Amino acid sequence: MSQTEKDIQCREIVTKAVCGRGRKFTQATHTITPSHSPTNILGCWIINHNYTATKEGDTVEVSGSYDINIWYSYNNNTQTQVATETVSYADQVPLTMMDKNYLDNGLQVDARATQQPTACEATISNSGHSVLVQVEREFLVEVIGETKVCVMVCPGGCDGLDDKEFTFDDDQDFEELDPDIVIDELD
Repeated sequence: MSQTEKDIQCREIVTKAVCGRGRKFTQATHTITPSHSPTNILGCWIINHNYTATKEGDTVEVSGSYDINIWYSYNNNTQTQVATETVSYADQVPLTMMDKNYLDNGLQVDARATQQPTACEATISNSGHSVLVQVEREFLVEVIGETKVCVMVCPGGCDGLDDKEFTFDDDQDFEELDPDIVIDELD
């Protein structure tokens, strides 16, 4: 073994990394009852979207609310008005990728609306007294935690070193490695 190989050491670095990730697309129907029975729906839009996210077991719960505004005509299309209602929701986003080897020093949950709540369709209900609003929304969530990364270091510095100087006793053909193997626990 050469002196260069003896100088190489491994260090564990504690760093923040994405330890979990998930995505969920949701379609919901909300029933809004305006003060007058609508004749026609003239427009529908969503504003004031607010949300928070928390990790709950193997999922992330995204809780939020938004205002649905419906512009409608009534009294046989002789008058118009805007009805506004605040609706709340709680979406359970499953974590499709979750690394169980994070350190339990507190997790950070980030949620991003990849599709803000959007009114796709607003129709007058069969009773004629309320409006059914179909809404779509989508979230991408990430769980960020502390984890350990093992790196090789050269305590004496790396000046003048290149990859050709390193030889290891257990050289293997790395093309034969199975990329689907997951190591459950590092020692």
